[in-house]
Amino acid sequence: MADDMGAAKERRILVAVDESEESMNALSWCLKNVLVSTSSSTDTLILLYVKPPRVVYSALDGIGYLFSSDIMETMQKYSNNIADCVIEKAKRMCREQFQDVKMETMIEHGDPRDFICQIVEKLHVDMLVMGSHGYGVIKRAFLGSVSNHCAQNVKCPILIVKRPKSASGSK
Repeated sequence: MADDMGAAKERRILVAVDESEESMNALSWCLKNVLVSTSSSTDTLILLYVKPPRVVYSALDGIGYLFSSDIMETMQKYSNNIADCVIEKAKRMCREQFQDVKMETMIEHGDPRDFICQIVEKLHVDMLVMGSHGYGVIKRAFLGSVSNHCAQNVKCPILIVKRPKSASGSK
């Protein structure tokens, strides 16, 4: 909404990214269709990656094998590397489209469904953008849907970007 002087209100747009093609497609769509491509744009893009909790919660796995601290540390480094790579890829994509885009990045750890909703509320974002994996009813029932959970729980507008028809295969 414009103020009395005709200047556009600064928008804070949060884009949830992960290592999937769907999240990068959502970011690309947001850059092309949501951000204003003018040099006077006051929009801020917030790139959020939420590292899911480790499957192994203790030093013992479900079968009773003991993981050494070296293995646990290696798993943590791998998780951090994935997060860094995803954020770097997203930042590069943003810079390719807009040289002077205002951008913030966040890497958090937890359940993506809950954490995305918490961050949206905490930062008072104006819009949440995320991709959809396009799971059917059965997969969604077993795996859950992050985008559906967020759509039901955030208080700001949410844009869920589906995969292009040409890229959608059977999942």
